[in-house]
Amino acid sequence: MYRWILEPEERYCLLANVAMKNCNKDFHVIVEIGCVLRPQELLAVRRAYHNRYKRSLEEDVASHCNGYLRHAMQLLVGLVSSYRYGGDEINERLAKTEADILHEFVKEKKGNHKEVIRILTTRSMTQLVATFNRYRDEHGTSISKKLLDESSDEFHKAVHVAIRCFYDHKKYCEKVLRNAIKRIGSDEDGITRVFVTRAEKDLKHIKDLYYKKNSVHLEDAISKEISGDYKRLLLTLLGK
Repeated sequence: MYRWILEPEERYCLLANVAMKNCNKDFHVIVEIGCVLRPQELLAVRRAYHNRYKRSLEEDVASHCNGYLRHAMQLLVGLVSSYRYGGDEINERLAKTEADILHEFVKEKKGNHKEVIRILTTRSMTQLVATFNRYRDEHGTSISKKLLDESSDEFHKAVHVAIRCFYDHKKYCEKVLRNAIKRIGSDEDGITRVFVTRAEKDLKHIKDLYYKKNSVHLEDAISKEISGDYKRLLLTLLGK
């Protein structure tokens, strides 16, 4: 309830600040903030974070995650400090070039960290989707399916979350809910995060995706696994 009553930018400030205190486990929350929000929304969060904590968001990410793998920390800082072009124009030639760079990175699982960070922290969301589509067209599978294996480290995991958020954040949020509800006792942090950040935006679409993926209505899954006032609040946010 506390997170719900906050203004949207204040919610993200709180989520980021809490996640940074356990960066090795909760890095995905910081990636989500840097990749799901539109440029003006992220700028508002950075301003609100500065007002709330008297430090910059990127300063705190760098400080709290400095024990993290260096390249992963650089990616996190770049994502939350980015101000992207927000339009729909794309450059197909650039998409081809950068899809090739990403392919080499995925294939070798090493090197090109700076190039990957540059691509993910500077390109517009539409340009990135064009690049990911080009990767899929040329290699017959999505980049996210090839990125993680037994040799993947924290940087690969952070890149994987970023790509999924850029490519289709609603599908990403559905999977966060699915995984959270499946866990014994339920992962309340994951469920709360999706509900309070998407309720005013696209939670209905995420709910529809959940049903298509699981053949179970989200409200039924919530009712089965969760009880009390927490359940009633979640169902209210679902419009029930």
